[in-house]
Amino acid sequence: MSRYINKITAINDLDIYKKTLEKRGVLRIEQYRTPSLKQFETSELDFIEKVWMDGDSFWKLSDEFYGDPKHWYLIARFNSAPTEAHIKIGDTIKIPINLSAVLQVVER
Repeated sequence: MSRYINKITAINDLDIYKKTLEKRGVLRIEQYRTPSLKQFETSELDFIEKVWMDGDSFWKLSDEFYGDPKHWYLIARFNSAPTEAHIKIGDTIKIPINLSAVLQVVER
């Protein structure tokens, strides 16, 4: 299931982008709105801790723990780290272990 289903969109047709839009041959661009993300309560979910090592990435951990790399954003959100650049080698991160439980918390 795509995480973009039922997401709010916005139409970008501002005058300051008029020349750029004309160059692209479009009148407007439909964009996904930036969501307000709720922080996870770690007490709501079971998780394991892992020391971040050289070569780690959210998508690789998602593939390892959930069997699918597309859920990388759940691990990132659970750790309040939007990208791998926000984590240093040696940091301890938390990986929620029950994918369906995590998805239920996100969809609330």
